[in-house]
Amino acid sequence: MGSEPRLALAPDPGIGWLADAIRDGGGDLVGLDECEGIIWSDPRSPDRLADALAAAPGARWVQLPFAGIENFVHLLDRERTWTCGKGVYAEPVAEMALTLGLAGLRGLGTYARAEAWTGPQGHNLLGGRVSILGGGGITESLVRLLAPWGCRITVVRRNDAPMAGVDRVLPADRYRDGLPGADLVVLALALTPATEGMIAASELELMEPHAWLVNVARGRHVVTADLVDALQRGVIGGAGLDVTDPEPLPAGHPLWSLPNCLITPHVGNTPEMAVPLLAARVTENVRRFASGESLIGPVDVDAGY
Repeated sequence: MGSEPRLALAPDPGIGWLADAIRDGGGDLVGLDECEGIIWSDPRSPDRLADALAAAPGARWVQLPFAGIENFVHLLDRERTWTCGKGVYAEPVAEMALTLGLAGLRGLGTYARAEAWTGPQGHNLLGGRVSILGGGGITESLVRLLAPWGCRITVVRRNDAPMAGVDRVLPADRYRDGLPGADLVVLALALTPATEGMIAASELELMEPHAWLVNVARGRHVVTADLVDALQRGVIGGAGLDVTDPEPLPAGHPLWSLPNCLITPHVGNTPEMAVPLLAARVTENVRRFASGESLIGPVDVDAGY
């Protein structure tokens, strides 16, 4: 491979900051028909990516922009190297998870809606028990952010090897064991057929009556109707949702009016936060591609993320 790999920016080659990121990594911007790799910028257009792949017979690498690649799983193959945004947005999303969890446990949803002085409510995160479903970059960042609170942390992930700062690691098939006793349950994992609908009525019943569920992953991890019922009946303390199913959550949906539900419109990572982070990742991966080094954020074709 030459020192300047030929890379196509698609589907919009006019995104200046991404074009600059490719050049900063030593890449040469070319069309799909002559490229060695594709830097894909649209997270929601699988049909357009399929067309781009057909137009790029020499592409040996595809860089996807988000960590979640559920829209593109059917396009994965073993003829190309696939990378995604794993870990790129971990820091801001972990910050959002902590914000929602702390706000929920301390009753800010109720207080923010109040029109008169109310009685005290809330539970400490200090010394609390936190269970995190998912073991990627968001979880690693969140574990670090939780350190000053002195929490007892459980992480559920495919690889149940010990993690720094984590008291207990459970294999993925035992995720329900991480729900009882937790003050805060955080969803920070990839959406796959195995994780879709993983939090339903039976799982919510396992949680503590004061516990908060925080979802910064994908809305379809949670069965929304079951969550609404659990919140209305006080099965759990509340939910902090940066993602929902459906998304966007329509006006008038019951979740909007529940005092024990905090909703943010999928802004754990905003465009302003994302641009410098993704640009840095693209630049580094272009540099690595040029030098034949392992790329950051490889997609596991078998796992689908």
